[in-house]
Amino acid sequence: MELEKKINNDIKQAMLSKDSRKLAALRAIKAALLLEKTGKDVTAGVIPDEVELKMLQKLVKQRREAAAIYVQQNRPDLAEEETYQATIIEAYLPAKLSEEELRNMIAEAIKTTGASGIKEMGKVMGLVSKQVAGRADNSLIATLVKEMLS
Repeated sequence: MELEKKINNDIKQAMLSKDSRKLAALRAIKAALLLEKTGKDVTAGVIPDEVELKMLQKLVKQRREAAAIYVQQNRPDLAEEETYQATIIEAYLPAKLSEEELRNMIAEAIKTTGASGIKEMGKVMGLVSKQVAGRADNSLIATLVKEMLS
């Protein structure tokens, strides 16, 4: 609910400053929030924080993928717009963990689970993913876990 209030306030500010590019990104977030409110994970109109986090990550990922496609199609103007929107949306995500912090968390998870080989990667991934909660990309986590278990 806190995110929704913040987005609404930022939309007002963008309207007052006549920043149409930022306004488009904020409206995309608001639209996604409204869709999530009707989803199955929502009770009494309150969106859980983890659902908000996943939604924001999904929006950023969509923008990044669209930008990559526009670059391949030689449309830098559209790619730049998608990249700009992704950076606006990323501002509402928690700060990313450094690779060193992530390695420390993975090492701790390996000790906790007692994992000794690549076959036990799922145990470590599950534990680290819960701890990280959106502050790192799962593909990076998987790469580091494989590297550390090998």
